[in-house]
Order: sequence, then structure tokens, then C-alpha cells
Amino acid sequence: MEETFPALGRSGTLATQYPLAMDDLVRRAGLGEVWAFERLYRTHHGHLYALCLRLTGNVQSAEECTQDTFIRAWQSLIRFQARSSFGTWLYRIGVNTVMERYRRELRQSLCLVPFETDEVEQVPSGDAPLGLSCDLDRAILQLPIGARVVFILHDIEGYGHPEIASWLHLAVGTSKAHLHRARRLLRARLGS
Repeated sequence: MEETFPALGRSGTLATQYPLAMDDLVRRAGLGEVWAFERLYRTHHGHLYALCLRLTGNVQSAEECTQDTFIRAWQSLIRFQARSSFGTWLYRIGVNTVMERYRRELRQSLCLVPFETDEVEQVPSGDAPLGLSCDLDRAILQLPIGARVVFILHDIEGYGHPEIASWLHLAVGTSKAHLHRARRLLRARLGS
């Protein structure tokens, strides 16, 4: 017997006859309907991957973080309470996934190599994603992780400080300080 996924938009299926609202897809996915989650995946994958790529600066890490985020979302969907949109909830999981990965890698590197603090972290040239041609993109990747995350979420993705602070478990003032630091470092690096 062939398994069908009616929301995938195949000709003559329920999805093409009766498109579902995002809330209905989230509800159905929360009930374990795989086709609904697959539709959510297709809707949000590109934006989530782009966010993870901006945060990690590495194609492989971004792919892994994107995959981990969707796995966590699937496992946690039953607890989704719709206080925010599904996309916002998913991107928060993505940011947390990237931050956890960064902390884990930092702990591992601290065990192996003495750590020296520096105003700006250097990104090894081999880790830069393909297609990074803009000086601004390179400069963003060299920001300290906290400043980079806040800068990307605020200035590129358009989220506000209260939301960013909530996601990252920071005070709003700390989020603003990270943004100020990021902008200052970018101005210095770009010479403007």
C-alpha cells in the first residue's frame, strides 16, 4: 500500500483542493501527521538554513544545525503553544541549536588549546562558506559569537531586542550592548 501525503500539493490531492492554513498544519503536525510536518519543513527550510549559515559561517555546520533544529522541532511540537508564530518558534530553536553547538565546540577547544581572548575572533579561511564575496559578510563572520548572533537577528532578520533577549536568555540591555559592539567592530573593520 502506498503512503500518501495529501498536503504536498500533488495533483488531485486534498492539499490542492483544500489548502491548509499554517495553524492547521502546525496542529496536524503536532498530532503526528508526517505530511503536515513535511509541508512545514518545505515552507521554512530555506530561511532557517540561511539563518544557520549566517550564524555559523560554515555550510556543513549550517546543514547540521538546520537538520538538528527540525528534529528538535518535531520532538517538541506537541508542546508548541502558539504564543508566537511557528516560524518564530522554529527560528528560536535554530538559534539555540547554533549557540549550543558553538558552546560545545568552544569547550572542546578549551580542553585542547590554551585560549587567548581577543576583541575579534578570526575565522579560518577554509571555514568560510562558498559565495562569501562581500567584505561585510566576512566582517560579520569575524564578530564574537554573541555580537554576531544579535547583529544578525536584529539588523538582518529584523527581530526586536525583547524577542532576541528572550531567545538568548539575556537582559534587553545586554542584547543592545551586543548590537552596539557588533556595529562598532564592523565600522572599525570596514573603515567607515
